[in-house]
Amino acid sequence: MEPFDLNFKNNEKVKIGSLLISDPFLDDRYFGRSVILLCGYGKKGAFGFVLNQYLDIDLHKLDTDFPDINARISLGGPVDKEHLFFIHSLGGKIEGSTSLYNGIYYGGDFDQLSMLFETEPETKNKVRFFIGYSGWSGGQLEEEIKESSWLPANNITKEDIMNTSNDKLWEFCLEKQGKRFKVISKFPRNPEDN
Repeated sequence: MEPFDLNFKNNEKVKIGSLLISDPFLDDRYFGRSVILLCGYGKKGAFGFVLNQYLDIDLHKLDTDFPDINARISLGGPVDKEHLFFIHSLGGKIEGSTSLYNGIYYGGDFDQLSMLFETEPETKNKVRFFIGYSGWSGGQLEEEIKESSWLPANNITKEDIMNTSNDKLWEFCLEKQGKRFKVISKFPRNPEDN
């Protein structure tokens, strides 16, 4: 019988729009069992947002001029935690936004977004908010991938990325990478808890 491969590697190419799924045993306050949407990637470095680390913060209380849309806010990462960032699937409705891939955009005119929520409140499900972001200097992310800290994934849908109600996103994304990763997704956080 052939041994079961539990190697935390794949052949996916890292690109803007890729998800980075953390190693199940990565012991890090920000990145343990996290999924990051990569929003910038190049020779000078990379940045993105942790999708599955939620904060108990009301956006309307942070900015009382902003419509009360009851949005979940994620801790995007440890860098620049004084600023609010957003991704969306509103396309050209928000000026100044950058297309990432597959109908997902980064940033844009915040005042325009606020006005859109006033006139079209149903669009709130097409926007995700983050405090802070995750960043890597040139070559750092590639090194971390070589060390198996991250598993790149390019097969997660826009709907899955924009969904803030999935509290098991890490397991879900890992299972979508195939049979051996489904097994890995069931590993306990602490190997001694077996």
